[in-house]
Amino acid sequence: MPLRSKAVHVHRSDDPLLCPQCDLMVALPALSPGNRANCPRCHTTLQTAWAEPRRRPMVFALSALFMLLLANLFPFVSIHVKGLSSEITLYQIPQVMMSEDYASMAGMFILFVQLVPAFCMVTIILLCLRVQMPQSLKVRLARWLFMLKAWSMVEIFLAGVLVSFVKLMAYGNIGISLSFYAYVLFCLLQVRAFQCLDRRTLWNDIAPAPAPGRVLRVGQSGLQQQLRACPCCTAVLPAGQKQCPRCGTKGHLRKKHSLQWTMALLITAALLYIPANVLPIMNTELLGNPAPSTIMAGVILLWSDGSYPVALVIFIASIMVPTLKMMAIAWLCWDARHPDRQRDSERMHLIYEVVEFVGRWSMIDVFVIAVLSALVRIGQLMNVYPQVAAVLFAMVVILTMIAAMTFDPRLSWDGLNRKNQKELHLDSK
Repeated sequence: MPLRSKAVHVHRSDDPLLCPQCDLMVALPALSPGNRANCPRCHTTLQTAWAEPRRRPMVFALSALFMLLLANLFPFVSIHVKGLSSEITLYQIPQVMMSEDYASMAGMFILFVQLVPAFCMVTIILLCLRVQMPQSLKVRLARWLFMLKAWSMVEIFLAGVLVSFVKLMAYGNIGISLSFYAYVLFCLLQVRAFQCLDRRTLWNDIAPAPAPGRVLRVGQSGLQQQLRACPCCTAVLPAGQKQCPRCGTKGHLRKKHSLQWTMALLITAALLYIPANVLPIMNTELLGNPAPSTIMAGVILLWSDGSYPVALVIFIASIMVPTLKMMAIAWLCWDARHPDRQRDSERMHLIYEVVEFVGRWSMIDVFVIAVLSALVRIGQLMNVYPQVAAVLFAMVVILTMIAAMTFDPRLSWDGLNRKNQKELHLDSK
């Protein structure tokens, strides 16, 4: 599918590859810069061609890393209430949560908002610059980069900061410092660095793809040919080869015990979701009077104050999305356990893509509480403290994210693959 009609250089295609979503063997066309190749069946993006595919993500990653450094050096935001003020920096947010015995929330903040994004940017710089290092280290860095990419939640934290501003405007004046602008730029640059980094191009730059040792039949599934795609570097491997010779990732023709693991994680998340909504998620202490509130109580309060868009965002992200996501994952598992029934595989694929994309945005409420509990420390006037439901809700989001990752989307296409295989067999007769 073309992104731009203008082309300067041509990226030649290598061997055919298996679509990681629907398992179809696809022969990629020659791509001009600014074009991408999509799977003809499920429309998953298989490869994107960029002009200067190494320099472009490296420049964005280097700029993002510099902005992250600036964001940690100066004050982030402040609040002024009746002559009293409170100011925080980014590194003070986990410190406050640690002092309130919420080490788990502090750890999640450090990982998802600071360490993981910084590690991903450093890794992109090292790999795109072709820094001299042992091949095993280069492979290990690339594996961790694509494994941790989904756990970088910079843009979600930024959205949480904006929501917390709306909540605090009813109490006082919000001040935005230099670090806030630096963090906004870091968020934008990081997203762009990930966008310009093509998985297949990077792995082909690290090491050539191993030969599958047999003829690849384009238009048939890997299951029909007893071939599988490496989940990390996209190399096409024989079904019996458990370890990829290029990246060392272990795998099977289908993810082992995919449905069992997905359902186990889903049931655990559903059990935690009940107390996460019933118990208080934060405690607002105003003039010494504590006022604990649940997720739904916070939505109702925002709505009654006239903050309709923010109330709607919190309701969708914290109530609707987790509920619908768990229902969607359960539906996907039920559908995959009945591979011979009549189905709309494209619709199931769309559901899976939506589930995989929106699930992480439920963390916005957790980050709102992190910002409020760190910023609102105004002596006897007003204080905000996190409560146990915040940890439980964060665990629900993390478990549902892992559940979506452990689910094998190719199971939704296996029924169609078997049907096509039977039709080909009948035609050959």
